[in-house]
Amino acid sequence: MREMHLNLFIFGCGHHRAAWRHPASAIERLNDARYYESLAQTAERGKFDAIFFADWHAIDNIADGPRSYFDPLTLLAALARATEKIGLISTVSSTFTTPFHAARTLASLDHLSKGRIGWNVVTSMFDSEARNHGYDAMPPHAWRYGRATEFIDAVQKLWDSWDADAVINDRHGDYACKDKVRAVNHKGEHFSTQGPLTIPRPPQGHPVLFQAGASEEGRAVAAAKAEAIYAVAYDLEAAQDYYRDMQRRAKLAGREKGIPVMPGLVTYVASTQAEAKAKQQALDELLPVATSLRQLESFIAQDCSGWELDAPVPALPPLEDFTGPKGRYATVLRIIRSEQPTLRQLLGRLAAGGGHCTMVGTPEMIADRMEDWWRNDGADGFNLMPPSLPSDIEDFVDQVVPVLQKRGLFRTEYQTDTLRGHLSLPPV
Repeated sequence: MREMHLNLFIFGCGHHRAAWRHPASAIERLNDARYYESLAQTAERGKFDAIFFADWHAIDNIADGPRSYFDPLTLLAALARATEKIGLISTVSSTFTTPFHAARTLASLDHLSKGRIGWNVVTSMFDSEARNHGYDAMPPHAWRYGRATEFIDAVQKLWDSWDADAVINDRHGDYACKDKVRAVNHKGEHFSTQGPLTIPRPPQGHPVLFQAGASEEGRAVAAAKAEAIYAVAYDLEAAQDYYRDMQRRAKLAGREKGIPVMPGLVTYVASTQAEAKAKQQALDELLPVATSLRQLESFIAQDCSGWELDAPVPALPPLEDFTGPKGRYATVLRIIRSEQPTLRQLLGRLAAGGGHCTMVGTPEMIADRMEDWWRNDGADGFNLMPPSLPSDIEDFVDQVVPVLQKRGLFRTEYQTDTLRGHLSLPPV
């Protein structure tokens, strides 16, 4: 039976750009693993499929607030010990990582967690990140996606270098059967790795592969390789366009079952809609204009510091002429076209989630809209992006999840022990 998927995207003090400024924020706890453990345990109490960490390889303007603190893959090792069932996912950059390093780290984590690891492969975005890894600027888009495809292939070859039954632990003979551990001898355009991996095959065979590309190249990689997809969708119409396109592409690639798609979702939950809107407004009012403008500039790749705050947003280049990350830029264009906001209004709209769908209201109102997306080709589930942590994930787990469970849309107990099982994915 089809059920909704829920994932918690953990980001600092919350996804609202001003969350860290709130008097009740957890800003002083970002260097404490127990903070992240408690968030993961809250999501596990809500029976979520997984938690997810993005990653960045540069600091742009540290005064705007924290993006991340710990290396996420290192942090997942701690969370594997603090949780029992929930999946654990991290971004991995194919532009800045070698296949052997990624394969060994992710296999280690999959063993430590007993089969609960996922990896979200990205090609990274910003020149500032590239300069921390020996590049003068980000390599061309097509080059990065060609590298990403080979990166995934090489990592999976390394995991397959051990058969599942290779380790025999014969105290009077061999530790492992030599015929079941082999070199991979991968030589491609971007990578060369001999193998075999230095750690046995992961419990899941392959940790679950996520992808989030919105460009033509990103969609092609997702259709061919991804086992689940994170997406950006401002409204149901945009979600349906993306969802239907990805399922069409998956079928053309011979994947009849399709690929689970989980758009990002920002929620403000309260007993009345007025109270929920007040929560949203309280965070919006804490955000300095300069910080908001820098965020917008990162999305549209141009200087907007001289634009009038209370005038309509100036015309932006069409999507096909934009050379930066296209998914977020397309969302900005859609908000402008649909709402015709002033610059000030657009900045507020982007403050939490950067253009992902935002739902504000009572638990029943939010569950209604989530169900509408789920039933009408908008989503197989959602990547929850709480504007403020830990309060907003606690509100969601305590108030919205019971409504979804009562409607039979979401599990009341875990039925499996692995992330692959939670997502109803076939074994590898």
